[in-house]
Amino acid sequence: MALVTSGSGAGPVINEVEMNGGADPSATTVRATVVQASTVFYDTPATLDKAERLIEEAAGYGSQLVVFPEAFIGGYPRGSTFGFGISVSIANPKDKGKEAFQRYHAAAIDVPDVYIYSLSEEPAGPEVTRLAAMAAKYKVFLVMGVIEREGYTLYCSVLFFDPLGRYLGKHRKLMPTALERIIWGFGDGSTIPVYDTPLGKIGALICWENKMPLLRTALYGKGIEIYCAPTADSRPVWQASMTHIALEGGCFVLSANQFCRRKDYPPPPEYEFAGFGEEPSADTVVCPGGSVIISPSGEVLAGPNYEGEALITADLDLGEIVRAKFDFDVVGHYARPEVLSLVVNDKPQAPVSFTSAAEKTSAAKNDSIAKSY
Repeated sequence: MALVTSGSGAGPVINEVEMNGGADPSATTVRATVVQASTVFYDTPATLDKAERLIEEAAGYGSQLVVFPEAFIGGYPRGSTFGFGISVSIANPKDKGKEAFQRYHAAAIDVPDVYIYSLSEEPAGPEVTRLAAMAAKYKVFLVMGVIEREGYTLYCSVLFFDPLGRYLGKHRKLMPTALERIIWGFGDGSTIPVYDTPLGKIGALICWENKMPLLRTALYGKGIEIYCAPTADSRPVWQASMTHIALEGGCFVLSANQFCRRKDYPPPPEYEFAGFGEEPSADTVVCPGGSVIISPSGEVLAGPNYEGEALITADLDLGEIVRAKFDFDVVGHYARPEVLSLVVNDKPQAPVSFTSAAEKTSAAKNDSIAKSY
């Protein structure tokens, strides 16, 4: 695996925050790696094996934080239309696109809804347990893009793990883009975490969510310092967005994308690519990467890389965050809350809720007591 670098570090991690505090302005340096590599599509066990090799390699370079691309576990369904846009019959259960979705659903993983500080205390899917074990084994803070399965609905999510092997929580993509809306569910405001760690305050948004100004502002409001942006967008214009966010938020931006060729996906007819005019050859690059690390001053520290699978690594001088905020603090001295403000609904949005008989009885009793006064 190629290492794209720029300098050293070490440390452990923890909790979600709402603001104040953060990285020590006097001087920590964090070594961070963004992974640019392809999923082994439709083969989750093999993808987990590959993830472990990459984490081990990054840890060998001294990385304390390792960020993987969008949908690394479960796969980004590049080129697939799941039958839409070709010929799909909603009433036909044997439609070829629905069979493709069935295979895609099988490759997704189950993820706990709550933070689990010891996976032995509560049940978790085997993949989440293994990812936590990897973070502990290699002593890294791990940010992993996954396709999450909840019942029969899939979500594009990012999972967070600390170097003690604790699963901290997840971010579900709030707004899938284009055809993604057919295959993935929508996240809500309950999974927009920022974690206060010895490495700094860490959070993530996925791909084009990063273009949503109010969603970015929610992260800035939580004091984000290391802003992870797993993506599937390899266009040069993506670099402009990443640079803008680094400057706007006064934070380090770490964007990880897959580099993959047609041969990283199953061969036809098991998996067919649309949008290429004709079936691409095995060696055709279907996503060229472009992973990058950018400083709060807008300086590109490592990347963008378009050459192949790689580990893009840089040392983050956290003191630079304070220096950047001197000029522009978007939720501080540069805010005008009397003119512009943001309200975030962070309550889980459940489609079905139940009130038990005991709760109803208790509520009625309390109501009766209240009326007697």
